[in-house]
Amino acid sequence: MAAGVLLFVAVNLACLSVSGNLVSGERSFSIDHKNDCFLKDGKPFQYISGSIHYARIPRYYWKDRLVKMYMTGLNAIQVYVPWNFHEAVQGVHNFTGDQDLGHFLDLANQTGLLVILRPGPYICAEWEMGGLPAWLLQKPSIILRSADTDYIQAVSNWLAVLLPKMKPWLYINGGNIITVQVENEYGSYFACDYNYMRHLRTLFRLFLGEDTVLFTTDGNTDKEMTCGTLEGLYATVDFGTDTNITQAFSRQRQFEPRGPLVNSEFYTGWLDHWGDPHAVVDAQKVSRVLEEMLIMGANVNMYMFEGGTNFGYWNGADHDTRFRSVVTSYDYDAPLSEAGDPTEKLLAIRDVIKQFRDIPSGPMPPATPKFAYGFVTLKKRSVEHALTPRAGEIPGRGTLLSLHNELDTVLVINVTGQQGDTVDILVENMGRVNFGSKINDYKGLLSNLILGKDVLSDWTIYPLDIDGAIAGGWPHSDSRKSFPVPQKDPSVGPVLYMGTLQPNGLAWDTFLKLHEWTKGQIWINGMNLGRYWPARGPQQTLYIPGPLLSTTLPNNITVLELERAPAHLRVLFMDRPQLNVIAEKS
Repeated sequence: MAAGVLLFVAVNLACLSVSGNLVSGERSFSIDHKNDCFLKDGKPFQYISGSIHYARIPRYYWKDRLVKMYMTGLNAIQVYVPWNFHEAVQGVHNFTGDQDLGHFLDLANQTGLLVILRPGPYICAEWEMGGLPAWLLQKPSIILRSADTDYIQAVSNWLAVLLPKMKPWLYINGGNIITVQVENEYGSYFACDYNYMRHLRTLFRLFLGEDTVLFTTDGNTDKEMTCGTLEGLYATVDFGTDTNITQAFSRQRQFEPRGPLVNSEFYTGWLDHWGDPHAVVDAQKVSRVLEEMLIMGANVNMYMFEGGTNFGYWNGADHDTRFRSVVTSYDYDAPLSEAGDPTEKLLAIRDVIKQFRDIPSGPMPPATPKFAYGFVTLKKRSVEHALTPRAGEIPGRGTLLSLHNELDTVLVINVTGQQGDTVDILVENMGRVNFGSKINDYKGLLSNLILGKDVLSDWTIYPLDIDGAIAGGWPHSDSRKSFPVPQKDPSVGPVLYMGTLQPNGLAWDTFLKLHEWTKGQIWINGMNLGRYWPARGPQQTLYIPGPLLSTTLPNNITVLELERAPAHLRVLFMDRPQLNVIAEKS
């Protein structure tokens, strides 16, 4: 390894000897293939970057997180653009509020951070369907991430909206975007469709111009690099702390004999799935490998620098040998915690960076204040009248209903009823697959439901706009109305529970623990905090950003418990997270 390090150091020294020839005041960002480095305004440039996802952080905390990244010594950030976050409904585009990408880029620019943009159209990111909008699946035969006609048309329409918005933010146009990634780890996908990648290259060049540095990122294998790279797109690799650095960069050199060394995703931590232990990557290991790469002159992006939160239903899932849903917290064991707090890992990284570049003077901004607001007892609210759709008819009584679910298992339920009764089924979408060959992840009733020997038909299937109802004040707004009492065990879900956290003059971050609750969804003041599943773990608490709380008015709490609520019906607001408790598997 020492010989490899010396070789790369020599390359780096050669790069540092380059002098610029630009006209005074002209902005440029390019690749110097002769001296194996990036050139910024004609001078050698090495970026030290960190990934941050604006879609996982409330808008009011964007500036706080960016300043902390800047004070760590980073000179760039890496940003995914989730297509489905901006075009949840086909043809309806949202770039306002928490979707205001332009405002986020502006804040980064004001902070002094350059941007590595990753606009997809596929992003993975452990995000719902890898950022692809679910409405693409309305074409049952569509082949995602390929030259499929329907897919290409949708992609072209989307990029014709997004990329022109990004062009003014390019560094060469006075903004702060220095490089733009095309697709994302395409070599790991089964299609290996070069026509698709060529089409993307054409679109990116059309909307961003010939002078923009376009690149690809792929895993550290020959197969992935072969299918994921394309002439005219600079090939980069990604790898973590357990990889032989010299071998990884040698693989990049097979596809890019000259140019800068780039690790586009250096993993500072890892994601969590429900039922698995909380992922942890040692801080000293991260800082040591980072230092080795920087000594080589490599450009490094740390994935993640802050993970944030999968609010609402935005978590993704993996499906290799089995379906595994990603938890609500995207803490990632990153240098900044889920709540944006500096960690020991961040301080170790900053100590490494200061060996290679001047870092801003002054103290690191402190953690946002936290508060333990204590217990709140909830009360039950019937869910049947408002949420349950009507479906197929029962042809008989006292028999078994069988159906497949998204976990590739068959569920068998004992059903009792009379001929002509209706069957109501509430289906939970645990997140669409975001990686691999199974991203065509349809949800709902995907196969026949069989009652005894009869196939039930004539289903009415539709989504429930429970978020819209809760954002509008329900069920708190009509809590005084009288509704039928459920004819079943009152603790068995699906059941809504509601309560209020009384104001105390503070609007500080807090963490909500649902001890002995089973599985469901929770809203505070109409905002969907995400899924809870303490019975499975490892995540036991949900992050609540302080600005979401009112200092003067009661704060509405709404819980949709899908399985079984505890007798005590209490929830607890804590001043610290619990992300690493694994429940015993039944």
